Amino acid sequence: MSNDPKILKISELFESLLTDTPEFYLVRVHVRPINNISVYVDGDQGVTIDRCVKWNRALYKLIVESGLCADGEFALEVSSPGAEEPLVMNRQFKQHIGRTLELELGEGKKVEGKLMGTDENGIVMEERKGKGKKLEVLQHEVKFSEIKKANVKITF
Repeated sequence: MSNDPKILKISELFESLLTDTPEFYLVRVHVRPINNISVYVDGDQGVTIDRCVKWNRALYKLIVESGLCADGEFALEVSSPGAEEPLVMNRQFKQHIGRTLELELGEGKKVEGKLMGTDENGIVMEERKGKGKKLEVLQHEVKFSEIKKANVKITF
């Protein structure tokens, strides 16, 4: 999480809205220079649009009351992370067990495979190489500290 005072304060305000709903968690707060605020929240069973609308209204009110943005001049968006947003928390990885991930590791190395499991230290991925009789199935343990970026691969 950022050390930016504005991001920290918005995170604190939003976390106060989640105290009675432990199934939801703050993923990330992003503030652009023109006070364009994006808050990404997720849940163990996903997040509904209605829930995001309620949080948006409540957080907007808290930001105005706190005087964080002068004269209430800011834009606020509360949403779940989109498909293009990278996974950043262990709880997010748990939600995607069984799905294919694209990982970027140190030194630009890229790995693609099925997420088989996760714990507090990292993930287990199944990678398939080759086809037919030459198919080789490998399992890799990848520590969170080794992952620079992780995205769910969207397939149609």
